[in-house]
Amino acid sequence: MMTSPDAPLQERHDAPVSPASSRDFRLVWAGTSAGRLGESVASFAAPVVAITVLDASALTVTLITAAAWLPWLVVGLPAGAWVDRLPRRPVMVVCDLVSVLVVASVPVAAAAGALTTPHLLGAAFAVGTTAVLFQTAWTSYLPAVLDERQLVPANALLHGSDSAARVAGPGIAGLLAGAVGAVAGYALQSVTFLVSATCLALVRTPERRPARTTGRSLRREVAEGIHHVRRDRVLLNLAVHGSLSNLFLVGYQALLVVFLMRHVGLSEGGVGLLLTLTALGGVVGALVIQPLIRRLGDARTLVLGKALAGPFALAVPLAEPGWRLVLLAVASTLLVVGITAGNVVSGSFRQRYVPGALLGRVTTSMQTLNLAGIPLGAVLAGTLATAVGTRPALWVLTAAYACTGLILLLGPLRGRRDLPVRSSDPAPAVPA
Repeated sequence: MMTSPDAPLQERHDAPVSPASSRDFRLVWAGTSAGRLGESVASFAAPVVAITVLDASALTVTLITAAAWLPWLVVGLPAGAWVDRLPRRPVMVVCDLVSVLVVASVPVAAAAGALTTPHLLGAAFAVGTTAVLFQTAWTSYLPAVLDERQLVPANALLHGSDSAARVAGPGIAGLLAGAVGAVAGYALQSVTFLVSATCLALVRTPERRPARTTGRSLRREVAEGIHHVRRDRVLLNLAVHGSLSNLFLVGYQALLVVFLMRHVGLSEGGVGLLLTLTALGGVVGALVIQPLIRRLGDARTLVLGKALAGPFALAVPLAEPGWRLVLLAVASTLLVVGITAGNVVSGSFRQRYVPGALLGRVTTSMQTLNLAGIPLGAVLAGTLATAVGTRPALWVLTAAYACTGLILLLGPLRGRRDLPVRSSDPAPAVPA
């Protein structure tokens, strides 16, 4: 029996493994890719604006990174319970529209000569807050509209476009900075958020939602998500690794633009080109993920991708003009290959492994632990750079990051070829 490629995905039992034949998935793919491109441009534009417009110190630059991720500590846990109570797509659309207004305020203030460091910090925190809600809804949305066997190829496509956005973003931001000023990156990000909201609003596939339990307190629902992660050794191991690796990974990345511009001597365009070449590793990681899973198994692919990526970061503090800069580009590209491959596997695993009724809360419980390290790492990086200098701070952070892979290599996935299929604790009981 023939079915329309635009038919709701959950009703097509003969759905192909690739989700790209669905109009609605293509809309979701296009919208999120646009949003990722805007984030990539802004992640480069923010420190450049701080350095070139506001003459900010290394500590101030890292505080802007910290402000963008701090909302995971503030609203991360209740966000999961809120999202589990609501239809996910409207949440994502509203988050995009709020972000349009917040991000657009930066170039408007700059044009009026009124841009300040507190403004940049406030915008970063506000967009970070909408990102918490968007990402939580997004993680729960995919398994609500896709067939289970489509999750890995769908996540590979999404991570591939995410990586492509990271490839294009720094280059675009660098060109904009050289031509019309770094604040133009914020204007472009505002437009991409609007594109994302429009694409998501046009999706027609109905969302499968788990049965809602009435009369439950928000506190109890949040506790269920935490309890589920705490009792599951695999989920807990992934969350602990994510927290510590992000602490040091984002720590050194928060200093990277400052280091490359002020110590290595690259221009805005040069930094953008280097980051563009590095981001190609994400495209490669997304392309090789399915062959790697078939050959090695998904557990080995996840562990090796994330654990073996770390030592490549040690090329960062070695950077100088000449061959060492080439070494940095190659090593950073290989690092991104490993991280992307591991992220595709871990994201797909969580979506199929965790019961749908708990997925939003489990996701935010893990992400809060995962991403809590990011603002702390950014502040740590700025503090270290102020105390001992930027290059020594990079040595400390990259060496620590290289060691975090031991958490996975020695954890419950050690020796396993494949990841478990279903959580052993589908309905955790928590104290009233």
